[in-house]
Amino acid sequence: MQNDKSRTVMGLAFLTVFLDMVGFSILFPLFPDMLRHYIGEEGTASFVGRIAETLGRWVGAEDPLQSLAVHAFFGGLLGSIYSLCQFLMAPIWGSLSDRFGRRRILLITLFGTVLGYVAWIFADTFLLLLLSRLLGGIMAGNISTASAAVADVTTERNRAHGMGMIGAGIGLGFVFGPAIGGISASWDVLQQFPEWAHFGLHPFSGPAFLALCMALFNFVWAAKSFPETLDPKNHAGEGERTLRPWANLKKLGHPGLRRANMAYFFYFLVFGSMEFTLTFLASDRLQYGPRQNMWMFVFVGLMIALIQGGFVRRLAPKIGEVRLAFVGMAATLPGLVMVGMTQTTGMLYGGLFFLAAGSALVMPCLSALVSRYAPVQHQGLALGVFRSLGSLSRTIGPLLGGLLFYAIAPWAPYFLGAAALVWPLMLARALPQPEPLAPAEEPESAQ
Repeated sequence: MQNDKSRTVMGLAFLTVFLDMVGFSILFPLFPDMLRHYIGEEGTASFVGRIAETLGRWVGAEDPLQSLAVHAFFGGLLGSIYSLCQFLMAPIWGSLSDRFGRRRILLITLFGTVLGYVAWIFADTFLLLLLSRLLGGIMAGNISTASAAVADVTTERNRAHGMGMIGAGIGLGFVFGPAIGGISASWDVLQQFPEWAHFGLHPFSGPAFLALCMALFNFVWAAKSFPETLDPKNHAGEGERTLRPWANLKKLGHPGLRRANMAYFFYFLVFGSMEFTLTFLASDRLQYGPRQNMWMFVFVGLMIALIQGGFVRRLAPKIGEVRLAFVGMAATLPGLVMVGMTQTTGMLYGGLFFLAAGSALVMPCLSALVSRYAPVQHQGLALGVFRSLGSLSRTIGPLLGGLLFYAIAPWAPYFLGAAALVWPLMLARALPQPEPLAPAEEPESAQ
């Protein structure tokens, strides 16, 4: 049964990961205009101009600024920078939260997120934009701390529900991020206040300002309301260090941790490749424009949020996280095949349903299993490495999907992805069952 403390923690954890994913995806609709803007301001001989020229040579584009493939790879590059920083920092923030507490680390990272959006508001050069993405990705590693806080205030019996809320925040972040970016893209602050250009404002400062407002709200709410969830007796020892998270994970010793992490990484590598190329497939096969693409992502995000927020908590105690994760991966297979073969809107949305349902089951169940496998004093580190691998898959997946899409054929990320899912399916099948649940278990931190 949830009390006020656990509800507060769950709400703030949900908002934190939601904003992390908004920060990751808010730039998606802006990529073509951002590329043109910075090249127009800095010239074709600049750093960003040389990037566009190189990408144009890779895809054989006569005019890189008008090439859909160049826009895709440029967006993949910026997205990968964000995810790479998140990959590197998630285990470190998680391990630091094991030593110093969840509240302190979460407040540091939330304030850093605010600074990242401030940098974006005044990013009148491409290098400053890159700096803002680097800072945002570093601070978005706090997803591990938020996950560990949820593990602190949930029991093993309802942990899949708690991780489902984290997954719902991620899913909705992917929906609202592009929507916020697309809607606010027409808000050019410089048209209203051209003299502000002296302060470094640019045509995309409007979306950055909206993101800053949400990040400030999250920081203020957390500063006022977020309690410390880590029991003092569960703090990691003074000898534990954070700069070798993979070595520390091996020391945890449970055989299920490595399998769950590898299954998660390979599954979302396939999913990320699909997700990134989806708009290009829809444009190629069904002539979808920005509005149809928006509704496509809204459908996927809402399905993920609905299943993770409602069904997982009911199914996990009855079926078990191991079996439910396997079912989710299996459900993804027909989704990939249907989307790869799609020639009609009905077939596309049918495939998207299976993809959304499958991923909605996999993420919270594997999160809950990692939490249950790991010792209580190492929840932050274990979940940090787990979330870090998710970020790594989002780093590699878009680039891999783009290469397969343009180098082989539009169906390649989907059909080859379906074949590649055999490996994570085998890993999920071999996951050990966690310790049996106690009949009436409540963690002290949730009392």
